[in-house]
Amino acid sequence: MSELVRIEQDAYGVKGVVTLTMNRPEAFNALSEAMLEALEHALREVASSEARVLVLAGEGRAFCAGHDLKEMRAEPSREYYRALFARCTRMMLTIQQMPQPVIARVHGIATAAGCQLVAMCDLAVASSDARFAVSGVNLGLFCATPSVPLSRNLSRKAAFEMLVTGDFIDAATARERGLVNRVAPPGDLDDAVRKLAANIAAKPREAVAAGKGLFYRQLESGIEDAYALASETMVCNMMEDVTLEGTQAFIEKRPPRWE
Repeated sequence: MSELVRIEQDAYGVKGVVTLTMNRPEAFNALSEAMLEALEHALREVASSEARVLVLAGEGRAFCAGHDLKEMRAEPSREYYRALFARCTRMMLTIQQMPQPVIARVHGIATAAGCQLVAMCDLAVASSDARFAVSGVNLGLFCATPSVPLSRNLSRKAAFEMLVTGDFIDAATARERGLVNRVAPPGDLDDAVRKLAANIAAKPREAVAAGKGLFYRQLESGIEDAYALASETMVCNMMEDVTLEGTQAFIEKRPPRWE
């Protein structure tokens, strides 16, 4: 499994930034069963570590081409497909449930479950030549599981258009529609990722972790429940030593002294 997902600590020369690189370039980093297992294992390892930011990348010419269709076609049974998509869902949810912000570093193509992977990440930086699609419909398979995070990133009509046409969109369109945060020329992609990761890594990890957890919980709640969750999160956050130091530093007009 370690060959399928490479882990780099203090990536981009930034302390606390970890990179997971899907390493199946000959298959455009397709999400085989082994890749899903390796990713989930690596994500959980990072989640339990002192890492501050995770960057998810792909080796070779593409970020991720989605599920391994040859593997899927080899065992056409309901039981197999239920188990496969349950495993994929566990891996995808791990990204959202881990305390560290996850940045997708996207180049080449991100299609079907690969596009889903981008949508599940908290943030995304794309190369200007990257392309995105949920193209299962072209094969007679509606991209149902990718539709879940896609419809939570894009407007409903923009997401549905991608799902029912299977058409590609370019990086600039992906940014306009909310699928990615930043677009950079291919040669500047790593620098753009590094700047974003370093910015987040410099913030108190307690505040970032609490904020990420609240961000997704409140999105799925009604507004009154969302405010209740947000208020309790701020109460707990205000009691953190780093927050008390940060607010005192503001009052005293000095830089905060965080450990």
